[in-house]
Amino acid sequence: MIKENLELVRQNIKNACEKAGRRPDEVTLIAVSKTKPVSMIKEAYSAGSREFGENKVQEIMDKYPQLPSDIHWHMIGHLQRNKVKYIIDKATLIHSVDSLRLAEEISSQAEKKQVTANILIEINIAHEESKFGISREEAIQLVKNIAKLPHISVKGLMTIAPFVTNPEDNRKYFRQIRELSVDIAKENIDNVTMSILSMGMTGDYMVAIEEGATMVRVGTGIFGERNTQGD
Repeated sequence: MIKENLELVRQNIKNACEKAGRRPDEVTLIAVSKTKPVSMIKEAYSAGSREFGENKVQEIMDKYPQLPSDIHWHMIGHLQRNKVKYIIDKATLIHSVDSLRLAEEISSQAEKKQVTANILIEINIAHEESKFGISREEAIQLVKNIAKLPHISVKGLMTIAPFVTNPEDNRKYFRQIRELSVDIAKENIDNVTMSILSMGMTGDYMVAIEEGATMVRVGTGIFGERNTQGD
């Protein structure tokens, strides 16, 4: 079932890219494996997936030693400063940086491990109180401050758009993230590229791709409904 689901998602990505005049290889599919057992991740791995997204540090810690070393782990959930040290050398990309204090801790732990941490700035584009992330208005200043830190590299932006029934309702938010990334890129800040836009989930990733997403995070569409609430 997972293999078939992956094939469908990949075809949808291809279709969305064609509609937007983009190449499918411009979009990275992250299989969101949070709450899913290692057996299901192995199934997705066998079907070609190498990019997996987790919400909790503990899940990365548990799954990391049990799975092939060529997997790229993405930390997509809220990251507490006291847990940064556990995943600093395990996560390929941290999607959810939303404060200077968190970035400072990431920089500090990366220095200890002599690695460069690749991060995205999480934007709460719809100003939802239930979600983490900074406002669009705060983004440029935060990026400038984080860019000064050693052992850290700002690669782009991430957003979790509102949960909607009609994916078209989120198009405006994806467009705003894209526009914000262009504005930040124009600032020519050292140590900052806006090469990654992580936006779009199971319900709206095709619209996100049409608006410029370079990474989409799909969980339910690959693994089926999860055991816990939310997506």
